[in-house]
Order: sequence, then C-alpha cells, then structure tokens
Amino acid sequence: MATKRIGDEPAYVLHRYDWSESSLILEVFTRKYGRVALVARGAKKPSSSFRPILLPLQPLHIAFGGDAEIRTLKSAEWQGGHVMPTGDALLSGYYLNELLMRLLARDDPHPVLFDAYAATVQLLAAQSAETLQLALRAFELRLLRDIGLLPLLDLETATLAPLDPGIRYVLVPEAGLRQAHDDDRASLPGEQWQALQQALGDESLFSDTVRACIPGFNELKTQLRSLLHYHCGVKVLKTRQMMMDLQAF
Repeated sequence: MATKRIGDEPAYVLHRYDWSESSLILEVFTRKYGRVALVARGAKKPSSSFRPILLPLQPLHIAFGGDAEIRTLKSAEWQGGHVMPTGDALLSGYYLNELLMRLLARDDPHPVLFDAYAATVQLLAAQSAETLQLALRAFELRLLRDIGLLPLLDLETATLAPLDPGIRYVLVPEAGLRQAHDDDRASLPGEQWQALQQALGDESLFSDTVRACIPGFNELKTQLRSLLHYHCGVKVLKTRQMMMDLQAF
C-alpha cells in the first residue's frame, strides 16, 4: 500500500488493544483497503479527541498513513446515523467483528462486503430480534461468498449438476452442497438454495439476501454455523459462547 496519507475513508473499528499507557492498536475494517492495523497515539488520554469516537459498530471516516505493518491513525470522525446497539444486538455485532477478524486477511479490499457489514450494523441498531437473526444469516452468506469459501448454491458441488428444485440438499464443510441423507440434521430444498444463489448475485442488494434467508431459516442457520466454525478452526466462536453463557443464567 502506498505511503501517502489516506483520507476520508469509511471505516469501522473491529477490535482494539492497549499498546502503551496512552495509545491503542486498532483493527479497522475500511471500504477501499480492507482490514488494516492502526496505532492511535494518545487515544487513551482523557483529553484525546479519539477517546469518545473509536468505538465498535460506529460508522467513521478516518485518515491514516505510513508504510509499516501497523500504520498511524491521523484523524477520525463519527458519521452518526444510528445509536450503539445494546443487549443481544450488541453481542451480535461483536460476533460479526470476530468473524471478520478470523477470516479476513489484512490489506485485502472487500468493498461489497463492507457495504453489507454497514447495512447489517444498521439493522442491529433497529433492535428487532427477527430482523437481527435474518441480517446475521445474510451477512454470513455474503462473507463466505466474498472470501471464496461458499460454493455455488445452484449446483451440486461434486458433480456440478444443477439442483433439482424438489430435492433437499445440505451444505457441509468437507463436500460443499450435496443431496441430503436421512441422518442430516438440516437441509433445504433445491429451490431455496437456488433463490439464495440468485440473491447473492452481483446486481443483488443486501436486502435481497435478507429476504432470501426467510424460508428454512433455522436449517440455514445450522448449516452456516458448521461451515463458519470449520473455516475458523474452532468448535464455538468466543462471542457465540458468551451468548450461550448469558442465556444460561
């Protein structure tokens, strides 16, 4: 990436670490440059203009520069538009951030995925439980597709044969999309997989993907969770475990 200063770049803070008594290291998702690491010097000082702004799930415009692996944050401005999610919506937002931290390589631009993330965060802030879950599934599909981990959903992966609309298929990590067996816990008919593939097309909107997730929602959730855990290399994501622990009380 060029050493020149990058300015007015849409961004979200994914994670932050203490770097010194007064500074932070940020993992930031930007629209044009993907996930980048930045040092925010003096951000922990009470007088710092960064202190009230560098929060997760908040739309920012930032400027940064440098040619090292960790670049320097020059400025950050909050763009407003929605309040901070709370409760389950906040945990769901942290879940999105964990997925991006685990699955996105640094300095790998994904502008369409960034727009899907921004749309998802706005839906989380709306505090509707049903909309929240649909938005998460739609984002998971967009994420897997954009980083090349989602097979075509209108073809049987092993044979590349078109799906039969009336036959049920299951998405499995090791084999992609295959015809469902009697012992599969979750599956969807071919027509629903075909609708999901269409809703992930280059000309489709994020809202199209959300709507396509409505039929067979629970079955889709189970299959996407298995696929994401497989590619993240974990049995349970940290934010998912936190949600389950809180629900146990």
